[in-house]
Amino acid sequence: MLTGTADINQLAADAPTIKAFLDQAVLFPEVYCLQVTLEMRKASREALLPPALHPTIPPALSIQAWQVLDGPWGAFDLVINRIYCRSGVRARGFTTRAFVSSAAVVEQLATGFGFPARLANIAFRQGYDGADLEVSIDGACALSLAAVDPEPMGPGDVQYTSTLNLAHTPKGLRLVQVEADHHADRVDRLQARLAHYDGGQFGNVLLQPGQVVSASLCHEQVELPPVRFVCKADELAFTGTEAI
Repeated sequence: MLTGTADINQLAADAPTIKAFLDQAVLFPEVYCLQVTLEMRKASREALLPPALHPTIPPALSIQAWQVLDGPWGAFDLVINRIYCRSGVRARGFTTRAFVSSAAVVEQLATGFGFPARLANIAFRQGYDGADLEVSIDGACALSLAAVDPEPMGPGDVQYTSTLNLAHTPKGLRLVQVEADHHADRVDRLQARLAHYDGGQFGNVLLQPGQVVSASLCHEQVELPPVRFVCKADELAFTGTEAI
């Protein structure tokens, strides 16, 4: 059975702190969500995941961008980089880095849900012809991609896996399960092209995406419910999962 081999102490050095778990959901009533899934180099398959998680075969990562138009935290853009994996038998995505356009939202995502969030300049354009996404840090480009030729799909044709964030919590260092509820009213399939990706900025130089597998753009409502489960980072989910 394949499991992650990443050094937990190294991962923990970059992990945010959740002092208390939220007891109320956070609702974003209007969001554009772009997700691009890409193959990942086999050499980095286990090396980027903690021992609690199983890598997928073939290895893959996703770049998910939210353009939040309104909500309790105001308008902001968010880009999440996740490695596809399994926790026990369930499909998950392990976050290596998240970038946010608002400093206040960086704090909310880190302390409320354990996202390893950083402030960045994000240019997320979406329209009838597709979408463009760029992320830059201190003037240097970290990500540039374009997605074109939208084809309509049904609202139920796209599903997103739950997210796991490594964070220091009241229970100790844990993988925090974030179960975002996406309710789309419009979904398009796109053809995406990755122009630039800086693995080091997204958490590890071993992050080397390859061929684009799929891309979609949704107009939706997103709800972040309170965290229900966490898992020990060095123990498989079958025995290491704890309820909040």
